[in-house]
Amino acid sequence: MKPFEKILQDNKTWAAEQKAADPEYFNRLIKIQSPEVLWIGCSDSRVPADKITGTQPGEIFVHRNVANLVVHTDLNLLSVLQYAVDVLNVKHVIVCGHHNCGGVRAALSNQSLGLIDKWLWHIKNVYRQYKKEINALADEDARVDLLTELNVKEQVLNLAKTSIIQKAWKSRNGPDLHGWVYDLRDGIISPVFDMPAGSRVDEIFEYENL
Repeated sequence: MKPFEKILQDNKTWAAEQKAADPEYFNRLIKIQSPEVLWIGCSDSRVPADKITGTQPGEIFVHRNVANLVVHTDLNLLSVLQYAVDVLNVKHVIVCGHHNCGGVRAALSNQSLGLIDKWLWHIKNVYRQYKKEINALADEDARVDLLTELNVKEQVLNLAKTSIIQKAWKSRNGPDLHGWVYDLRDGIISPVFDMPAGSRVDEIFEYENL
């Protein structure tokens, strides 16, 4: 059996099991979507948002990309953010990175990987900002772990710099922003940075006419 065929077969098994255990399961999902959380995570197949948080369909709104970046020119990310904040009225936005992230590790090298170099450029800029602190660590894995945490922090700050978040902070004092890191070694998520609604950012990024 080919891998994609197994996925389809497993889907049918899963759907049958869900319906047997709870006949109204799918009817409830059709009627409403009201998550309180937007999750911005890494595309890494080892870090599925619902699995590692123990949440059910409908509980979190999810966007994933390589190394969980918040890039101000990424219309995909911004569209998800705007819908989550303005339409779904989420109360929290979480940026979750993970240790042993391939994107972060690649960004610490000088090897060209093709088109993705342009995406990893954003992580390299985080490294450049904290180069002295990161290079003080002798162990490569420790440097990757630290850059992972600092990258999460910078992506939370990038969220706060968007007009989408600042407008919501002024109109409804929400959502709160959180930076987390998931450890593949033990399955535990650790908070590394938080920005409650209304937090200040560098004044050049603060919009007055929202």
